[in-house]
Amino acid sequence: MSEYLNELNDAQRNAVEHIEGPALIIAGAGSGKTRVLTYRIVHLLNLGIPAHSIMALTFTNKAAAEMKNRIEKLAENHAAGLWMGTFHSIFAKILRNEAETIDYPTNFTIYDTTDAKNLVKTILKELNLEENTYKPNDIYHRISWAKNNLISAERYLKNTEIQKRDVLYKIPEMGKIYQIYTQRCKIAAAMDFDDLLYKTNVLFLNSPEILKKYQQRFQYVLVDEFQDTNLSQYKIIRFLTETHKNLCVVGDDAQSIYSFRGATIENILNFRKDFPESKLYKLEQNYRSTQTIVSAANCVIEKNSHQIKKNIYSQNEIGRKIKLLQSISDLEEGVNIARLIDFSVKTYKTQYSQHCILYRTNAQSRIFEETLRKFNIPCKVYGNLSFYDRKEIKDVLAYFRLIINHLDEEALKRIINYPKRGIGDSTIEKLQFLSVARGTNIWNILLEAHKINDLTAGIKEKLQNFVKMILVFSEKLNIIDAYSLSKEILRISGIIADLESDKSPEGMSRLENIAELVNGIRIFVEQKDNEKAKELPTLEKYLNEVSLLTDFELDKPEDKNKVFLMTIHSAKGLEFQNVYIAGAEENLFPNSLSTSDLESLEEERRLFYVALTRAEKFAVISFAKQRYRWGQTISNSPSRFILDINPQFLDVQNTTFDNFSQKNVVSKSNFWKPKENFVPVKNEEYIEETQTEISNYRVGMKVKHEKFGNGKIIMLQGNAQDIKATVSFDNFGTKILLLKYAKLEIL
Repeated sequence: MSEYLNELNDAQRNAVEHIEGPALIIAGAGSGKTRVLTYRIVHLLNLGIPAHSIMALTFTNKAAAEMKNRIEKLAENHAAGLWMGTFHSIFAKILRNEAETIDYPTNFTIYDTTDAKNLVKTILKELNLEENTYKPNDIYHRISWAKNNLISAERYLKNTEIQKRDVLYKIPEMGKIYQIYTQRCKIAAAMDFDDLLYKTNVLFLNSPEILKKYQQRFQYVLVDEFQDTNLSQYKIIRFLTETHKNLCVVGDDAQSIYSFRGATIENILNFRKDFPESKLYKLEQNYRSTQTIVSAANCVIEKNSHQIKKNIYSQNEIGRKIKLLQSISDLEEGVNIARLIDFSVKTYKTQYSQHCILYRTNAQSRIFEETLRKFNIPCKVYGNLSFYDRKEIKDVLAYFRLIINHLDEEALKRIINYPKRGIGDSTIEKLQFLSVARGTNIWNILLEAHKINDLTAGIKEKLQNFVKMILVFSEKLNIIDAYSLSKEILRISGIIADLESDKSPEGMSRLENIAELVNGIRIFVEQKDNEKAKELPTLEKYLNEVSLLTDFELDKPEDKNKVFLMTIHSAKGLEFQNVYIAGAEENLFPNSLSTSDLESLEEERRLFYVALTRAEKFAVISFAKQRYRWGQTISNSPSRFILDINPQFLDVQNTTFDNFSQKNVVSKSNFWKPKENFVPVKNEEYIEETQTEISNYRVGMKVKHEKFGNGKIIMLQGNAQDIKATVSFDNFGTKILLLKYAKLEIL
């Protein structure tokens, strides 16, 4: 018996020891999911299964790094060759290996979100389309949606339903934009993040011999956070495991909160239908939270109809009741939460870093930032601009990208005049125009710049000097290591001199960020040297790694002992001793767009469940009776999710610090006898009216919804108060709606 198996409870151990065939591990919040996934891989290795035949897919680089370090310690020397990483990093590696098959160079560039949106803006400008109508962010997400649903630009243009929808949303040129976007990425030898998955699907579908190679290599596939997978990811998993079926997926349907990114909860809900021979394991003991917090969270999530039933429990202390905090306004909410934190730190000697304020939308952070600072409470907004998204860092990385891949147009346009070398916007626009007119790349135009008649001699010389500089750097790519070359680039390009000339605090900060980037490159080179790799740690290898870094960091030294502020989506996977859920009000949480759509409402409830289960010892649920929106005061009622919680788990009494009167909390008599503003419906007259309307609906009836458009009722179910209609919409597929909120118009 291996010692590591003794560290597991019975449910965890059963999941770890199951080896052959498909397995679904439902891991409740705080149930040791990471340990089970890690130990399962260790167990495979200890059974003699080669590391190179195991693929483990995660959603964050941080999760992959932590698991890999743990595996290497437990499995000693057996972990070398293990393929573990994010979906994007693993399949980017496969695409580089097989680049020739998909007609790409192995050194293709990976566009981040900023690059992709900049390309969209360029295309909109060329097509003379108004950004007020064709919003770049919306267009980018529409392209992302298409790729994640495996819809090519050609299929997009041929799909009449999609075309109808685009006309409905007044973006009839969407398909053309997508087509040009695809062509430009190809010309630039670039892929965006969605392409890394989309093109892997294309590769496996069109190249059976390559698919067979990877099926034979990866005999065991493991997937973390399976509830967050989209269609594209799921198809790749099915491709890889369709012969041996040794697939183990770990996740929690109750924590599926990323549908806006394309995540499909059906992947986990239907797993046992797709793999009827699969084994189901449930990890139901929560090691993180008190019994009270777990019980309250269970009260909320049990109201969802679409779920895999489980009984999450805790054997920790019963713990304090969840404090229900009512404030008159959103401003007072900020003050009340700040007072709670201040009281905890001063009275119970807690650390600021043991407190986290969670909210539904980013906009809510402003009041908390301002209020905490007035209380002299240090805070950190988690999810702000990451290190690699800072302008000066993106500028340097753009140099690296262009040196490696001369066809990378977004990188070229970013740095051709940085530092300033007298190449203005009009010149860049002229180069762009010529490249489009000739159906080629801007770099190729630059190589022929001396032949362009309407460029001055001075501009031609500047363009030629820029090209020569890039080519000189490119010649050294495979001669010197990444650290040495990066220092040359920074010096010769003039970046260091430019930053050193700015003596302002901001300028000094930018210079320090560049120094930190160089430190990171040096560490990368040293690590490769320590691994005794035969290959030179080149700048290209460094860029391949850094281009896929998307995780935020919580453990920077400057972040120690600060209260964390973050959206609930950002908090997924984290835990804090004390959690404050702010803005628990109808039309904010759940948000107004979700209340008539059962699927969206259930995701909002899962989001509330995630928020509550981030807490270890103490949780506060806060709501304000009034909140400012667009300069107006809006009255609110408490979230329906509060009403889901059994009152025995709630504390609605006065708190213990001074200057906090009875009016700031809801009394039990007022709260648990629903009166006006405390129930989701508006009033009795509204209930009567909607019930009369509900009785008019029939199966087969054609209806119209303000968000989803025209559709047809295919099923009605439920009681008189809560009838659910299953509607097949022309452009949005099937939705389950609560009729008393849906406001369906009968056609």
